[in-house]
Amino acid sequence: VQLQASGGGLVQAGGSLRLSCTASGRTFGNYAMGWFRQAPGKEREFVASANWNGDNIKYADSVKGRFTISRDNAKNTVYLQMNSLKPEDTAVYYCAAGPSTAAMQNNLGYWGQGTQVTVSS
Repeated sequence: VQLQASGGGLVQAGGSLRLSCTASGRTFGNYAMGWFRQAPGKEREFVASANWNGDNIKYADSVKGRFTISRDNAKNTVYLQMNSLKPEDTAVYYCAAGPSTAAMQNNLGYWGQGTQVTVSS
């Protein structure tokens, strides 16, 4: 599976961005999809995930109520709508595909190249 993330950029605090990740290669609908992020000097952390049909969604506590993950299997794409952005959301955001959220959290599966999100105060 090849993953291509896009949609990052510079936004002021309180603003919104929508990230997209398009997959190619293997059958997209077979995989759980997730978003992770890594801020400078910090370890990569889980942000959100959706199982194969999107009816099992998980979020990190830090983004609950502000971020929404969704997927369109017909377009082989997963999205991350980010609202009410905070400076602490600044990071490189990576999309991932794997058999489960736990697998992705253990660095198993496939990873995209990352897209930079910068939130200014």
